[in-house]
Amino acid sequence: MTIRILTALVKTETDVVSVRQRAKQIAQLCGFGAQDQVRIATSVSELARNVFNYVGNGKIYFTVEGDTAPQILTINVEDNGPGISNLDDILAGTYKSPTGMGMGIVGVRRLADKFTIKTGPDIGTRITFKKIFPRMASVITPESSTRIFSPLVNMTTEVSVTEIMQQNQELLSALAELKARQDDLMLLTRELEDTNRGMVALYAELDEKAGHLRHADQMKSRFLSNMSHEFRTPLSSIRALAKLLLDHVDGDLTFEQEKQVAYIAQAANGLNELVNDLLDIAKIEAGKVDVRPSVMDVGRMFSALRGMLRPLLVSEKLTLIFVEPETPIELFIDEAKLSQILRNFISNALKFTEAGEIVVKAVAVPEKNQVTFTVADTGVGIRQEELQLIFEEFSQIENPLQRKVKGTGLGLPLCRNLAKLLRGDVAVVSTPGLGSTFSVTLPMSIDIPVEKPAENPSVRIKKDDVRAPVLIVEDNMATHLQYEKFLHNTEFRAVAARSLREAMERWTAERPVAVILDIMLQGEDSWLWLAEIKNDTARADVPVIIVTEVEDKRKGLSLGADAYYVKPLFKQQLLSTLRTLVRQPLPELTHEQPSRV
Repeated sequence: MTIRILTALVKTETDVVSVRQRAKQIAQLCGFGAQDQVRIATSVSELARNVFNYVGNGKIYFTVEGDTAPQILTINVEDNGPGISNLDDILAGTYKSPTGMGMGIVGVRRLADKFTIKTGPDIGTRITFKKIFPRMASVITPESSTRIFSPLVNMTTEVSVTEIMQQNQELLSALAELKARQDDLMLLTRELEDTNRGMVALYAELDEKAGHLRHADQMKSRFLSNMSHEFRTPLSSIRALAKLLLDHVDGDLTFEQEKQVAYIAQAANGLNELVNDLLDIAKIEAGKVDVRPSVMDVGRMFSALRGMLRPLLVSEKLTLIFVEPETPIELFIDEAKLSQILRNFISNALKFTEAGEIVVKAVAVPEKNQVTFTVADTGVGIRQEELQLIFEEFSQIENPLQRKVKGTGLGLPLCRNLAKLLRGDVAVVSTPGLGSTFSVTLPMSIDIPVEKPAENPSVRIKKDDVRAPVLIVEDNMATHLQYEKFLHNTEFRAVAARSLREAMERWTAERPVAVILDIMLQGEDSWLWLAEIKNDTARADVPVIIVTEVEDKRKGLSLGADAYYVKPLFKQQLLSTLRTLVRQPLPELTHEQPSRV
């Protein structure tokens, strides 16, 4: 829909002033703000003055385009002069007129949402200036246009001191606004400079402390690793000698001697457990633990754990139960490390559960590619405020049972580190007096990254896909999938973007050969973005295909769209349009398979 508002003739100096006044009033009646009114009026005045100075006469047409909000105010300026011979220099900003100005057309183009100019000896000069209505402006219909623009009929041209004063006031207002913004910018610049100096100092201090922490952590890991190895030799000797004495190899011991040697063996075993846990933690923190995944069955692992841990049940009041999975669960993971996590969980539960049961089970969640192992006991439980403390190294909870059973405080931290190594996590839920449930959630299949030599970034991007990229700006994922299937096995490939910001990021990373654009995105419309693209000389040559539910083809084509479709769009329509609009050479496919869409 196009609504003709006004046609103005430019023949005299008075006409230049008159058309400026009318442009400002039209902008006001269309719903533009005060600043946009001045911008539109000034642009029209500049174009009209060029017509008067260089040709002598011409016409200016004011129209409103579009059936839906936001509409477009379109201003066409025409003359039958000899044309502009140095247009390229003017648009490039290198031309200076004899008066020293020569920036009128360039300035008008910057103020427009879309600007086109055609010139030549046979057609004169044809300029189109478009400005998109504000978002909250009312839609103008043919019926309402007569009422809205009726004040223009009674408007008279006043070339007087009043008009000059009004222009001066507008100029002063603009200069005052620029001065205020400049002052704010200078203040912000000074604040940023002060902040930057402070941040530089802070970063330097943090970097220094981070270096000290890294060095301390490396020294700790090295110390733990070295000392753990050094401890193992004498510990092995003590345990071996204690076993010889307890086995009566060199003769019988008295009751008291056997009791004392048993204490020595028990202390040596406890110290050996501490050394093993310290060495495991040091290896994990140093990144020297290898993950060796293999195919394993959860049921078989439960059987092995049952046989291994049954001797630890010293009370008839306590039962260890392994719940077999209803359906076999097969994992591709490091079985030794998973078994170590469960052994620690079960050993911890045995220490703090005097009666009741300990239940071990596994639950698979195939849709998430995860499996969760739980160890639930009916022991003493843990208070809520102490739940996180138990995963800290050497931390133990005060409890009467703690005096009977000595621990290292490293078992649960080791479980957490092993779980992270297997791409999983541990958790605990506990109620004092009722028991605790420890769990570890792991992926059913673990991928071990393999280091590869560094590649040239330009080669790494879509190395095996040389098809021409088509940027799809669409917030509906189902529609995205449809477009991808349309382009499957063609010379084009889809580059997805769900918002205008994401579209600009994708464009920067990889220049598309075409754009498929939806108008109504989440919380924003893309009319203005379309106008910006087509006004940008670096991007204007990229074809834009609008595919939307908004039925306003005239407005889309007016803003520069190369094709306009109302959803749904069919495969052959899309491919035919792309192949027609994309003029650059496209890669040839080695094989073509029919798409199922």
